Amino acid sequence: MTPLEELALLLRPAAGGLYLVSTGREEQLALQRKLYGARTDAEVDERFRASLAGLAGARAFVLGIPSDVGAGFRRGANLGPQAMRTRLLEELPDWPTRSASLGVVDIGDVFVVPQLLHDDMLSAGQKEASRLALYPSVPDDVRSRLPVSPLSIAERALDLVFAINPAIAPIVLGGDHSTAWPVAAALSRARKDRWGIVQPDAHTDLLAERLGIKYCFATWSFHANELLGRDGRMVQVGTRASRRDREHWEGTLGVRQFWAADCLRDPEGALDALIAHLKERKVASVYFSNDIDGTDSKYADATGTPEPDGLEPDFVVALIRRLGAEVGMLGGDLMEVAPPLRDKPDSSERTVALAVRYLRETLGAVLRTPV
Repeated sequence: MTPLEELALLLRPAAGGLYLVSTGREEQLALQRKLYGARTDAEVDERFRASLAGLAGARAFVLGIPSDVGAGFRRGANLGPQAMRTRLLEELPDWPTRSASLGVVDIGDVFVVPQLLHDDMLSAGQKEASRLALYPSVPDDVRSRLPVSPLSIAERALDLVFAINPAIAPIVLGGDHSTAWPVAAALSRARKDRWGIVQPDAHTDLLAERLGIKYCFATWSFHANELLGRDGRMVQVGTRASRRDREHWEGTLGVRQFWAADCLRDPEGALDALIAHLKERKVASVYFSNDIDGTDSKYADATGTPEPDGLEPDFVVALIRRLGAEVGMLGGDLMEVAPPLRDKPDSSERTVALAVRYLRETLGAVLRTPV
């Protein structure tokens, strides 16, 4: 089986990662037809498969991971990828054509079984049952090797993409923040340069495990930092919701943190210090893992754990632009956008609009051209 054939098994057309049979299905299909310029479901599938063939020559790819199985307090981030794609099309109706001219390929969604998170957590019997459900027509010897949980499927799909095109930039639409873990894991195998992670986030996500769970929203940064060697290449921005202080995290795990209060007090100074730190650590490029709750909740409250006193949107945009111009950005994501969580009448619209602003800025920094 070729990498493209396996990707076609693992992924679904964009916006198709959620398993819907009635409620929400028409909206899902309508978005897919707009994204692919298709009139029928068969055309959607045909054009999805054709898009995978464009990976070899592409500069960047978009992947949706619509899973909130690894979340904590409130759920709803599984609808983030669909909402962001919908908003992007509203702002840029010609996005499918424009993205092709920019060298950006949307390779679709990881298909999510909403009761699963990572294959390491499953019994052999459950994996076999899930494989039969997900890959019913695949020969036994091939099916026995295929992953079934969203984090495991995403990691395998990313490995395949990087095998096809090692230089391509990942743009990932989450999902709760556990969905950044497969990106970090795959990048650790694909990248040969000295790369780092910049993570706007209200929380540290630096637990080694949470209630016995190794990979979830609260642990992914710990494991990504282990891959980086605890040498200061994990940089967190906007931290403010932690039971421990900065000295603990920096002193025990070797991360570098810029807490929200410091960024609010002296935005330019914080940006200068962050860029200087990355250059000191000889970081050649960064993956920008953007949890929407890093931004102050008055701008982005449709999320699982909104927190006040956070980063200003203009600060985050300035950070993205400076990273792209002065360090280099190898990819990025938008995490924890949860449209159903409407604390105010306009919570969803406001939060999704800001997420798409960040998405366009991140793509612009990666491609070094406005999007």
